[in-house]
Amino acid sequence: MRLSSMLTIVLTFAAAAVISLVAASFSVSLIEDSSEIGVRDALDDKGMTWAEVEANGLQVSLSGIAPTEAVRFSALTTAGSVVDAARVIDDMGVAAQEALAPPKFSIEILRNDSGLSVIGLIPTSTDRDYVTARFTTLAGSTEVTDLLETADYPAPEGWQRAMEFALSAMSSLPRAKVSVDADRVAITAITDSASEKTRLEQDLQRMVPSGIALDLDIAAPRPVITPFTMRFQITDEGASFDACSADTEATLARIVGAAEAAGAVDPRCTVGLGVPSQRWGDAVTASIEALGALGKGSVTIADADITLVASEQTSQSDFDRIIGELENELPEVFALNAKLPKPQDAEEGPPEFTATLSPEGQVQLRGRVNDDALRELTTSFAKARFGSDRVYTATRIVDDLPPDWATRVLAGLEALGQLSNGAVSVSPETLLLTGNTGNPDASTEIAALLAGKLGEGAAFDVNVTYQEKLDPVLGLPTPDECEAEIGAIVAAGKINFEPGSATIDASALGTMDDIAQVLTRCGELQLEIQGYTDSQGREEMNLALSQSRAESVLNELRARRVVTSTFKAVGYGEESPVADNDTEAGREANRRIEFRLIRPETVATPDETTLENAAQSGDTDTDAPTEESVTE
Repeated sequence: MRLSSMLTIVLTFAAAAVISLVAASFSVSLIEDSSEIGVRDALDDKGMTWAEVEANGLQVSLSGIAPTEAVRFSALTTAGSVVDAARVIDDMGVAAQEALAPPKFSIEILRNDSGLSVIGLIPTSTDRDYVTARFTTLAGSTEVTDLLETADYPAPEGWQRAMEFALSAMSSLPRAKVSVDADRVAITAITDSASEKTRLEQDLQRMVPSGIALDLDIAAPRPVITPFTMRFQITDEGASFDACSADTEATLARIVGAAEAAGAVDPRCTVGLGVPSQRWGDAVTASIEALGALGKGSVTIADADITLVASEQTSQSDFDRIIGELENELPEVFALNAKLPKPQDAEEGPPEFTATLSPEGQVQLRGRVNDDALRELTTSFAKARFGSDRVYTATRIVDDLPPDWATRVLAGLEALGQLSNGAVSVSPETLLLTGNTGNPDASTEIAALLAGKLGEGAAFDVNVTYQEKLDPVLGLPTPDECEAEIGAIVAAGKINFEPGSATIDASALGTMDDIAQVLTRCGELQLEIQGYTDSQGREEMNLALSQSRAESVLNELRARRVVTSTFKAVGYGEESPVADNDTEAGREANRRIEFRLIRPETVATPDETTLENAAQSGDTDTDAPTEESVTE
């Protein structure tokens, strides 16, 4: 009986233990499942599907590769919000990060009368001392504010060329902002005149290196016109402006419209400062319309003074009616002086004073002057203007000339000085200037000059012809003319190199000077500098040597301040021999530099020859069917 009781007790305890173990195991599995499911759901809700979750008892392990360290930390935080953070085991990795992208290197340069400031980020490889020295030289006595920062990253392609171009451009930009990037330079500047703006734009376009984009925003202030002048005439040849000024674009359109209605073809007018009245446009258009109604004559407005000269054939009744209407229409500030010349019964005599300027620059003074003092004054004035050895005087003294004769004569000589060739005639009634000029604005400038010098009511006539061949800008030599000049130079001398080297021999430096002088005058040319060798040696070495020699010639031109942005250097090795490589003389001829004027979309014909061949043997060169060459 006692044994049975003990056994019952033991079995009871054993059964309780088994039940406890089963319950504990079930509880652990339940905790693991709930922890794993809860953490996984929380991570999935945050978009962290890359994370793997595994529960082991009370511990929860996170594994997988996090995109970044920040995402890994976020995963730990998310898991810690579901279970106790102390239970979370971090077995995650982080994906390898790409190298940081280099910063964008750029600088801003601002220059004005107060000094020069520069700000931006440059590579450490940039010679900062050199750049700072250039800025100091440009600023002169003014202050330089240097706010440049550096970063230790490789300089991007084109950075050095863009920097060098910006530094060179700043020398001609006293008031400008220049923005420099590796592949682009943007320039915002202001100039003193429209002509200066055009010249500066052309110079900068020629200077910019290849591969660098140039953005230009150059402004020119309106010119100050003194006196504010308009002169319009209608003759048998047609209607035209000798001078035209407007204060706004809207006024210009009104004036041009009135001139076209009166018969002018493609009239020109200048917008400028100095208008005497806000109603300038009303006065000008009314005056032009009145002259158009009269049929012939001229009208001149200098500031607020209007002089209208009708044709002798105009009837008195028409003249009185039209002038009366004009007087009533003009704004109050303007004063009208209208003239109807009387017909002359006899033909007028010769001009009282004449001065002629020949195309060669020779000046003859003839006619009448008041006294010895005026004769000496006119001669001295002409010699000072045209050259003391170019003036011939044959004037005579007459007592009964008008009181303003000296003023009229000197004004005529000053106006003549603005022509390339021509003549001026001065009489008591009028002043007539005729001739040729290379300045498209000469007529306007001369009319303004005479209106200011001669005063209100003075009659004058300006008949000036613009010729492109006399224009100092348009008169530049053509590419063909430049080609001929270079051909003459290289025919007389050869560009030699030191043996087996790309170094130009000292004997050829004079030839390089002459070529550079021609290219400087020629402006922008599309030119290819080609290097050739003989057939001795390996072909690869000859090709490399010819390329180096062509580049040496290009660098020599740059050293002589030739703008080479449109030039390229190409080595062709032993291609296209011009002589027999089996003889020393032939090999010497084949070792050469050729200057080829590139002519896009032009197909060469069998008649085209290089200048070298023309100078040496007359052989035809058909290597480059789209180029015509100048050769060394």
